[in-house]
Amino acid sequence: MNELADLYAVDLSDFPWRKSPHTASNGNCVEITDIPAPDGVAVRDSKNVDIPAARVSRRAWFEFVGAVDRETLV
Repeated sequence: MNELADLYAVDLSDFPWRKSPHTASNGNCVEITDIPAPDGVAVRDSKNVDIPAARVSRRAWFEFVGAVDRETLV
């Protein structure tokens, strides 16, 4: 199986989701959870939890977060 297929093979229904500490006052925010195999992260809209979560490798997630952090400093 390839890495993307492995990410989507994990059932996320009982995973502990964490809300972003940067939640907007209007309730717009994302939630994330760690996926144990193959070392990934799932991201979802906290107001639409029934929509499938986006799933990415942990490395891709940290690169994304780092890029956002760098942009907020500009």
